[in-house]
Amino acid sequence: MFYQQSVLDNGVTVISEHMDAVRSVTLGIWFRVGSRDEQPQESGLSHFMEHMMFKGTPQRDALAIAQEFESLGAEQNAFTSKEFTCYFARVVDERLDAVFAILGDMVTASAFETENIISEREVVIEEIARSEDTPDDYVFELFTQAMFPAHPLGRQIIGTREIVGGFTHEDCIAYRDRHYHAANCIVVASGNVDHAQLVALCGQHLSALPKGLRNLRETVPAQQRIPFALMQKETEQAHLLYGMPGIAIGDEDRFASSILDTALGGGMSSRLFQEIREKRGLAYAVFSTSVPYIGGGQFAVYVGTRPSNIEEVITIIRTELARALASGIDEEELVRIREYVIGHLVLGSESTSSRMLRIGKTAIAAQELLSLDEIIERYRSVTRTDVERVAQRVLSSSPTVALISPRPVEELEEALAARLKA
Repeated sequence: MFYQQSVLDNGVTVISEHMDAVRSVTLGIWFRVGSRDEQPQESGLSHFMEHMMFKGTPQRDALAIAQEFESLGAEQNAFTSKEFTCYFARVVDERLDAVFAILGDMVTASAFETENIISEREVVIEEIARSEDTPDDYVFELFTQAMFPAHPLGRQIIGTREIVGGFTHEDCIAYRDRHYHAANCIVVASGNVDHAQLVALCGQHLSALPKGLRNLRETVPAQQRIPFALMQKETEQAHLLYGMPGIAIGDEDRFASSILDTALGGGMSSRLFQEIREKRGLAYAVFSTSVPYIGGGQFAVYVGTRPSNIEEVITIIRTELARALASGIDEEELVRIREYVIGHLVLGSESTSSRMLRIGKTAIAAQELLSLDEIIERYRSVTRTDVERVAQRVLSSSPTVALISPRPVEELEEALAARLKA
């Protein structure tokens, strides 16, 4: 087995992957909590909690936390998704214990002082404003809201100005008590790490976490999607997402889905890149993307194009998806795409950070941990029939279109409805 795993008495899971010939360790403390777990009045609180964890404990204020990380030469950060939150640091192996002490103090003893909450609310509101001013990012929010209009997955991770502006000390304490406990916690370290040492550090710095109950994840129920999510905004480009429900985390078809995704829009030789950018010059950025969740997922094609090209681009997307649905991919394309995917997988697995992230995302979703060789073998076993099956599962669905452009919404909705019926 390429990793070692232990469980502390309070329920914290500890996973390590030793990597020879490196002097660094990347440590991640993962919690099974994200925007999916929020009540409507809590929208954005998981992300806000991530910010507040860096704002001080009884032992260290925010400046001391920053200075201690820097004095160790560490690279530290955190991120929040719809289904988990991760606090991590990459450091020279001999400083692992010191880095763990800081991260452990943050996630178990953050003070959430009102003065810090007031200032950080403004920081996050500025972050929301920046997101809204970045249409090539914000269009993904519109798309996800339209895909999951009646499910927490459809809410923005970052929240809204109105809700974030009202977060209090009591909100943070209650949310920590509800979600930041041992049953929701997994510690992962990759690099020059000794498993016994890691377990000991976990026992030293995370023993204060209460046992708690693990947050449950259920299959996302089928729901009526919103066909169009359109926003008029003065932009030079139109930012378009065209997609439908995709493959969930852990689905047996996930490897074939990755091959199909890459064939459609994953590289410079992909079908959509060639048709939209190379042959017609209609866009600079063209790609497809699959986002898996526990119990659901989404597939989408992104294109940034001039507003006058919207209808033509949608026609090309529809044509290429219909072609993949009708005939799949040929053997030469399968082999080429498979090697492309494997190559990027291997190149992306040579850092301690990428290895920690891969293990952590899999473990926090309660999925089977596969070695790099096992993953490569799964990709090599994908056949044309597998890809055709995934195409039928995904591409046969009716589309949802999200679009930010300077064109009037009413005009666009009428034009798109006619184009999608053609």
